[in-house]
Amino acid sequence: QCIDCHGTATKAATLRTSGPAAYTSNPNTSGPADPKFGRDLAAMRTPSGKPRFERRGDKIFQNSMVEPGLSWEVVQTKDTIDPKSAHYNAKSAVAKTVRFEGEKMVWGDVPPTAARDDARCAHANANMTCTACHSSWNPSCYGCHLPQKANMKMPALHNEGDVSRNYVSYNWQTLRDEVYMLARDGNATCNRVSPARSSCAIHVGSYNQNRESIYVQQQTISGEGFSGVSFSTNVPHTFSAAGTTKSCTDCHVSNKDDNNAVMAQLLMHGTGYLNFIGRYCWVGTNDDGPVAVQVTERDEPQAVIGSYLHRYAYPDYYREHLERGLRLPEAHGHDSLDANCIQLRGEYLYVAEGPRGMRVYDVASIANKGTSERIITAPFSPLGHDTHIPSQNATCVVLPTNQPINPPRNAGLNQPLDFSKDFSALMRGENEEQPMHPIYNYAYITDAVEGLIVTNVNTLQDQEPRNNFLTRALTWNEGGILNGARHLTIAGTRFFVSADAGVVELDMNDPLHPRVMAVIPLADPRGTMVQFRYLFVVDGAGFDVVDITHPERPVILPQAHLPLSDPHRVFVSRTYAYVANGRDGLAIIDVEKPDRPHLYMNYTAEGRLNDARDVVVAATNASLFAYVADGVNGLKVIQLLSPESQPNFYGFSPDPKPQLIAWYPTSSPALALSKGLERDRGVDETGHQIAVFGRIGSRPFTEAEMKEFYMGPNGNLYTVTDRIKKEDFVPGRPVAHK
Repeated sequence: QCIDCHGTATKAATLRTSGPAAYTSNPNTSGPADPKFGRDLAAMRTPSGKPRFERRGDKIFQNSMVEPGLSWEVVQTKDTIDPKSAHYNAKSAVAKTVRFEGEKMVWGDVPPTAARDDARCAHANANMTCTACHSSWNPSCYGCHLPQKANMKMPALHNEGDVSRNYVSYNWQTLRDEVYMLARDGNATCNRVSPARSSCAIHVGSYNQNRESIYVQQQTISGEGFSGVSFSTNVPHTFSAAGTTKSCTDCHVSNKDDNNAVMAQLLMHGTGYLNFIGRYCWVGTNDDGPVAVQVTERDEPQAVIGSYLHRYAYPDYYREHLERGLRLPEAHGHDSLDANCIQLRGEYLYVAEGPRGMRVYDVASIANKGTSERIITAPFSPLGHDTHIPSQNATCVVLPTNQPINPPRNAGLNQPLDFSKDFSALMRGENEEQPMHPIYNYAYITDAVEGLIVTNVNTLQDQEPRNNFLTRALTWNEGGILNGARHLTIAGTRFFVSADAGVVELDMNDPLHPRVMAVIPLADPRGTMVQFRYLFVVDGAGFDVVDITHPERPVILPQAHLPLSDPHRVFVSRTYAYVANGRDGLAIIDVEKPDRPHLYMNYTAEGRLNDARDVVVAATNASLFAYVADGVNGLKVIQLLSPESQPNFYGFSPDPKPQLIAWYPTSSPALALSKGLERDRGVDETGHQIAVFGRIGSRPFTEAEMKEFYMGPNGNLYTVTDRIKKEDFVPGRPVAHK
C-alpha cells in the first residue's frame, strides 16, 4: 500500500508491505502492519547491490533499479502537513487534516484523540484509499458489443486449440477517460472509498445460420438480479503527487456551483451523456403507436447513419444516404393508437396509450427478418399473456431504471428491510450483495384522471411467458392532488409528478404507500429531469430550475428562469439541457451553473426542425447524438460532436455543434422517445444499488454516505474552493461554510 513507503499523516513509513497481496498477511487492518508480517522492503537489493530503500537520518531514500548511483527521497506524508518541513504543502495539509468539529470545519493538525491514527479526519487512511485523490484519471468502458454469428468456423479465442462453429467478435464502442467515480472497495481492501470504473457494459446479439437476428443488443443480468451494466473499484495506475491529482471541487460542491454534473458522475447517478441508443430508436406517435426506426448500421463499427463515422466506415452506404436526402430507409411499427410516452427495457417496450391505458409490447424480434410481426402484444395467446393496464387517460409510464434487472433473484426482496440503516448490516450471501429496493419491482403510470398507477412487472423477467399478467398494485390520487398528471421523473425513492397542481414530489420509500413531500408551484409543468441537487423543469412559461438539496424543502430559483416559446420536454446531459421547444426547434441551455443557466443556442436545422415534442441524448461509439421527436416531421437525428466540428471533441462536456444527419417521416406526428440505456448509472439518488459491482463486498455509496460529500453535521450544504494558499493557512483555523 501507499503508506508502506510514504507513511500516514502521523507516522513514518514502516517499509514493510501491509496490503492484501503482501508477502504474508497482515491481521492488523486498522493500522500499520505488525513488524512480524509483510515483506521487508529495506531488505531488498538493487542489481548493483544497494538496498532498494534505505534510511538516511530521518529520511527515506529509494535507490534506482536501473541507474547505479541514482536515488531520490521518498517524501513522507506527515512532512507535507508540517509547516516546518521543506515538503510542506498547504493543499496537502488541508486534505490530510480537514474535518468537522461540531458545526465548524477545521484543519491544521491531526486530533490527538483520534481513535485510529487519523480516523477522525475527512480523508482518513482507515476510510479512504490514497488513490481516490491521487489518481489523475481512470479509464471506463461503456458498451462492449458481442455479436454471435452461427455457422462460421473459427478457432476459439483463447488459444485452447478448439474450433467453434459460432463466432463471437469483441467490439468495444465507448472507452472514455474523463469519467471519474468513487465507491466502496471490496472486503480485501477494507471497504474504503476508492476509484471506480465502468468495467463491462456489455450488450450481446446473436444471428443464426440464416442471418436472422435472434436477439439484438441485449444486456446481461447478474445472479443477484442487478443489471449487468457492471462497475468495479480499481487501482487506476495514474498516480501523481501534485499537478494532476484531484482537487477539492472534484469531489465536493464548488462554491461557484459549477460542478453539479461532476458530482452526479462522481456518485454514479449518471449524467445522461453515456446513454446508449443502438440499432433502433423507439418513437411514440400520435395515431400509429410505437415505431422502431433503424438509426445505425448492423455491423461493427456500429455507425449512426449519416454520422462522421458512417462516412468513413461505410462510404458506399453513406453516399446512398445522401442520395436519399438523409432519409432513413427502415422502420417497423405496430398498428395502435396514441403512444404518448414510451420506454424500452430489455426485450419489452412500455407504452402509455392515453384512453387505452398502458401496454407492454414484446419487441424481442424487432431485428429478426424471419419474423412477420416484430412488435407483438401476445406471444402465443391472450389466455396466457395480458400485459395491458386499462385506465382512463395514461399519459406517462416510467421504470425506476431502464437497465435490465431481475428483482426476484435478489434474496432479500421479501424481507422487511430498514433502508435507513448501514447497508453493511444488510449485505448477505456469499457474494455479499446488497438488497434491491422494492421500488424496482414496479412500473409507474401517470394518468390524467386517476393519478398514479403502480403495477408489478417482475413476471416479465422470470422466463415463464404463461404467467405474464399485469394487474394494478395501487391506484393513488389522494385529494385529487395528481389531477392532470402528465409526466413523471424518478430519482430513487423520490418521484416528481407534473400535474395541474404543479410538480408534486412524492416519497415512495414504501412504493404502495406514497407520501406527499412537497408541491412545487409551477404553472403547467410539462417535463422534468433530475441531476444531483437540481430539478430542471419545462412549463408553460419556459425553463425553470428547482434546488432540491433538501428534498422536503424544494426551492424555485427565480434567477434561473429562461422564457421559451413552446417547450414540451427536457433532457439534461452533463452541463447542457436540451429542450424540445416546439416550433423553435431544439433549445440548448448551458446549465454548468444550474442557478445561472443561459441559452447556448436555438437549433432549427435551417427551419427543418420546427415541431419538437421530445428529445433524448445518447452516445454511440465515441460521439454524441440528440434524437428529436419532431411532431409532424417525424424523427430527427442530430450529431452533436464530431472531429470536423470540434478539433478536440473529448473532455467532460465539450460544446455541442449540432448538425442534422438523418430523419424518418413517421406516418403520424412523433410525440415521444424512449430514453437510451443508462450506462453510467450504478446507484440511484437515494443510495439504492442498480448495477452489479465487482469485488466481494464492493458497493456504491448509501444516501447517508453521499450526503457526507456535501452536507455538514447540521444538515446544511457546505461548499469548497480549490484556492488554498500558504499565506491564508492558519493551523486549526475554522473555515466558514454554508
